[in-house]
Amino acid sequence: MRWFIKTETFTQETASLPIDQRRPHLEAHRRWVMAQSRLGRRIRSGYLVDGEGRPGGGGLLIFEACSYEEALSWVQADPMIEAGLVSWTLQEWIPISGDEL
Repeated sequence: MRWFIKTETFTQETASLPIDQRRPHLEAHRRWVMAQSRLGRRIRSGYLVDGEGRPGGGGLLIFEACSYEEALSWVQADPMIEAGLVSWTLQEWIPISGDEL
């Protein structure tokens, strides 16, 4: 298995929505991640904060897949991506040192 990283930030339109309008989409994303984890996918998900601990810097998803094509197909099923609420990138990550995830 290979490791992949998806980074994302809200689109300008999404960022301008009140939190109560964003929250259902964030919850759908969290449920999707939890379901994928329960199905056995090795995955880590979280959001980025600034030096004051304030969110808004986007999100990060680290996960395993057999190939870039599989990773891409899987990531495109993320509810935040399906709804067009985020700008995102997907890259393979080749760890060379550190603790095992």
